[in-house]
Amino acid sequence: MKIDESTIVETNDFKVIIYPASRALTAKEVKEITEKLYDFLPTWNAHGKGLTSSFKIDHKQFIIITVDEEKVQASGCSMDSLNGVMREIEAEYQLGIFDRMKACYKENGEVKTMKLTDFRAAVRNGEISDEVEVFDFSKDTYVNYLLDFLLPLKRSWAGFIK
Repeated sequence: MKIDESTIVETNDFKVIIYPASRALTAKEVKEITEKLYDFLPTWNAHGKGLTSSFKIDHKQFIIITVDEEKVQASGCSMDSLNGVMREIEAEYQLGIFDRMKACYKENGEVKTMKLTDFRAAVRNGEISDEVEVFDFSKDTYVNYLLDFLLPLKRSWAGFIK
């Protein structure tokens, strides 16, 4: 029996890869994606050495993969194999996880997604409140993800738009 998500040890040495979907995942999609990742991650390796990795699905929209590079460094080929699995997931569910030209933000407790150009225009025009929180997909360590993945607009990358 598979569980909903794995436990991630909070350490600065864990590399994090964030796959942002363009929409919320359904409960069925979360279950199926969880099963695919549970099947893949134990076999994920770099140059024949197993990678210690984990994942979670955050806010029902972000697939967060971690790898402990203190033990074994993820290589280009290992990242290609991870991206291959994620491309299969993308093809099956049409999630837009490789589209980095979008912005995701949280307003009134709800995660919203817009094309990046539309988001920038909405911030400049005051259509998006300064009170929203903005997600940052560029985090590279798990601790940075924990601390700064969701920030108030003014403290985020989007605070520089105006």
